[in-house]
Amino acid sequence: MISVVIPVHNEEQSIEPLYHELAAVFAGEGLTWEVVFVDDGSTDGTFEALTRLHAANGNVRAVHFRRNFGKAAALDAGFREASGEAVVTIDGDLQDDPSEIPRLLARLDEGYDLVSGWKTNRRDPLTRRAPSKLFNAVAGKVSGVRLHDMNCGLKAYRAEVLDGMQLYGELHRYIPILAHYRGYRITEIPVNHRPREHGRSNYGVERYVRGFLDLLTVTFMGRYSHRPLHLFGGLGLGAGALGFVILLYLTIVKLTGHAIGQRPLLALGILLVVVGIQLLSLGLLSELITSHHEERMGADDRTARLADRVLR
Repeated sequence: MISVVIPVHNEEQSIEPLYHELAAVFAGEGLTWEVVFVDDGSTDGTFEALTRLHAANGNVRAVHFRRNFGKAAALDAGFREASGEAVVTIDGDLQDDPSEIPRLLARLDEGYDLVSGWKTNRRDPLTRRAPSKLFNAVAGKVSGVRLHDMNCGLKAYRAEVLDGMQLYGELHRYIPILAHYRGYRITEIPVNHRPREHGRSNYGVERYVRGFLDLLTVTFMGRYSHRPLHLFGGLGLGAGALGFVILLYLTIVKLTGHAIGQRPLLALGILLVVVGIQLLSLGLLSELITSHHEERMGADDRTARLADRVLR
């Protein structure tokens, strides 16, 4: 069973053509499939079109949001409704090519857990391509996960990759990073990208700003959620050491007979030492909270979260 999850927002004209394209692809591959549409608070006739499609086809499911909650919430709802062993996501604007899905699934069969599309010839205006390219470069540098197109809507997952994954804000952009930090194997393949035929893009520059803040959240939670002292302690030791060096220098200056009471460097040195102590204390408190959480989770729960196979 393959589940196809499609978030849509004001895509009334695209829904039926997209379904028929998907049906042709899966019929050609001989695969059993279902499609889960998530209407993210559309204001046109999108949900009415989904209702008609659902009535005519037994493998169509639909979720309707009361208002627009964003793509992350839509994908999260779709993942919870999906029942397939593999899950494919595709945007509802017809720009992603459904004929690429068999290639994504073939890479899953090779042992990968997540396969992301890479729009090598993106059919969008420069005002979208340029910020996206910069965003992908920054995301790869910060997270250590190097993908050319982190936010491509066309992806394939093993179902277990999505178990327990909480999506909100702009975190849908970072599903590959979240999966990588959980130990899953990820890769990408070039995919065809088509020009938009209906509607208009729902994305603006402000989403990249919010997305960058979520990138910091994802990176922190992925790298330091189980060792917060490594982050706060490292910053605290660095700040404290620099403050100590400054104060040592001023002490030598004072011993040589020069006044230091009016020097801004004195305030900076004291501030760095205080901030360093505070960061170290914050790291230690975070370690206590993390340790308490791990104890409450229990050994069996930790094994289930970290292991993919257990031989007993």
